[in-house]
Amino acid sequence: MSSPRIRRLNLDHENLQKQFSQWPPVRITQASGMPPEHYQFEFNLKGLYIDPSGEILERPRHVLDVNLSLGYPRRAPHCKMITPVFHPNFDDASVCIGDFWAASEGLDDLVVRIGRMITFQEYNTKSPLNGLAAKWADENENLLPVDNTEVAPPNPDLPHSSNDEWGDQSIVINDAISPATKTVQTIATPTRLHLSSSLKITSMVVACLNCQQPMGLEARHLNGKSFICPKCKIAHEVRTD
Repeated sequence: MSSPRIRRLNLDHENLQKQFSQWPPVRITQASGMPPEHYQFEFNLKGLYIDPSGEILERPRHVLDVNLSLGYPRRAPHCKMITPVFHPNFDDASVCIGDFWAASEGLDDLVVRIGRMITFQEYNTKSPLNGLAAKWADENENLLPVDNTEVAPPNPDLPHSSNDEWGDQSIVINDAISPATKTVQTIATPTRLHLSSSLKITSMVVACLNCQQPMGLEARHLNGKSFICPKCKIAHEVRTD
């Protein structure tokens, strides 16, 4: 019988193939290992970079390198851009994928999140890896995002790892948040938030009223699932019905 890690690697590979094999904005260009532990992805999305003269320019194509360590999925993947990106949450060595990594987040979800970051649909200027890019983003909010293309394919309902296998935390708490993200507040707890199903929400910011800790959440993973404030450990639940 295969180990939980091998089963997870196989599931990630299956989901990546289903999600992106016919999806122009994101393409798998390399998958190494059996099952794959190293990937490269091509994003056909507009992002920014700095040319040798120091000018900020658009680039229509970006390449991401992802390595899954022996500690994956309990440890977050190591993500690095092969084509440099001018963005508050990218540097030459890594991509900031959030202060918290939940083992239950699929690799396909992470790839979508990084695509949104490249286009400035999501970004965080409060704790940046690139201070110059953070300052530029704060001063040029009217220019963002640089690309409104929907990064996620239209069929996101794929099987993901169960919480029983990888622990209780079912939500990735993500600090890369778009200024256009819908903001809601939770109550100190446990509590339940109901959001109108007529709203199209891809991500949101929630703030724990017990300690005011802000948290960025991918809304399409929230329905009926709980998350825990990383600061005061208060539990919350959000529903979208």
